[in-house]
Amino acid sequence: MNDSLTKNARRIQDAIEKRGFDFIVRELPQSTRTAADAAKAIGCEVGQIAKSLIFKDLDTENPLLAVVSGANQVDTDKLAAVGAGHPATADAKFARASSGFSIGGIPPFGHRQTIRTFIDEDLLRFDRIWAAAGTPNAVFEMDPSALLPLTLGVICELKRD
Repeated sequence: MNDSLTKNARRIQDAIEKRGFDFIVRELPQSTRTAADAAKAIGCEVGQIAKSLIFKDLDTENPLLAVVSGANQVDTDKLAAVGAGHPATADAKFARASSGFSIGGIPPFGHRQTIRTFIDEDLLRFDRIWAAAGTPNAVFEMDPSALLPLTLGVICELKRD
């Protein structure tokens, strides 16, 4: 257990443990705000970074979460086709209000409210992936198969061609 974690990183470490996993949150001296920054700081492929992106369903005004490989961009038409309503990119204020975290540190779970989650199938091709853990320099490593039980999301094709 790392008792020196900041408040938001500790929140994610506690959420990991509460869900029965043993992934360890690490706070790095370098920024992990972008997928490229995170891959450089960790020493992995950009595709191994699980970016958590908040969208807004324009039909319901509800948040949606796409957990996407760092090498990919989200195709909102594909997101809509898997039941996400009418998704649009959310601004920073909406993302923070919905998730409880700032852009660049949004984790794939542990949000302020329940958020419908869609998982990029490309993440499953890796043995290990890294995700944000509540701050722009906190991450944790995981087996991508854990995304489903952690998020209760839907695995689907999201990559923009």
